Amino acid sequence: MFKWRNDFSRDIVPKNCHSHNDYWRFVPLYQALSSGCVSIEADIWLDDDNELRVSHTWKYTTKERTLRSLYLDPLGNILANRNVSVASTENKEVGIFDRDPNVSVILLIDFKTDGHDIWPVLLSQLEPLRERNWLTYFDGKRVIQGPLTIVGTGNTPFELVEANNSDRYIFFDAPLDDIANLKYTSDNSYYASVQMRKAIGRLWFNRFTSKQVEILKTQIKAAADKGLVSRYWDTPSWPISLRDKVWLTLTENDVGMLNVDDLISATRWNWNWCIVAGIRLCGNS
Repeated sequence: MFKWRNDFSRDIVPKNCHSHNDYWRFVPLYQALSSGCVSIEADIWLDDDNELRVSHTWKYTTKERTLRSLYLDPLGNILANRNVSVASTENKEVGIFDRDPNVSVILLIDFKTDGHDIWPVLLSQLEPLRERNWLTYFDGKRVIQGPLTIVGTGNTPFELVEANNSDRYIFFDAPLDDIANLKYTSDNSYYASVQMRKAIGRLWFNRFTSKQVEILKTQIKAAADKGLVSRYWDTPSWPISLRDKVWLTLTENDVGMLNVDDLISATRWNWNWCIVAGIRLCGNS
């Protein structure tokens, strides 16, 4: 058993990036956190034993790789050790990152099987974290931020998210291409996401058209005006030049969260020739 290090996250700069399909990584959760990504993703499947297995497809699930073993238990361990003798400047529970203890880590949970079957099981597994006051929740009047925010996507039933209106601690991933819909608010949703190609169409000749950029700007602003975090998934990963151009275009237009597969390229190197290790070395122009 390794001894807990109080400087667990001392040198990590939190960044608005989402570790897409995080469970694919050699060390799920920890690789994303060590890179500074404040958002992580787990696809879950309910098995016959009422356990939530984690995998992109059912075929590759195993009994050992569960939501609890890969995410909930490690996050609980981190928060328990981080909150033994320290307190944030705002008298909240201390979050994961030393650099900014008030940053809330986002766990995006993609419901792969029937959402109504998953829902009570997930609530039960989240209860220990809720009891410790570590989860962001809506109390019927306002959202109280905790060091961990749970967001449901995929087959997450919106009506069940909305129904839990006095102690809501699972929030919704609203469709960014339907962001004008009045039912999606910052009280019931956190992300506003859409597949990039669905939002703007194909990138011909590896370039954005002016119309495509305008669509991005409009959607990102509409989400921000609602207090939601915009996110585009299934962004190009190849060729590298196109991937970097997409990242740069999104960040220049203030996307809420950058969806990434390559953590090192996104967070530790100068993919836009201005940022190294999360530090901007040149101006905004």
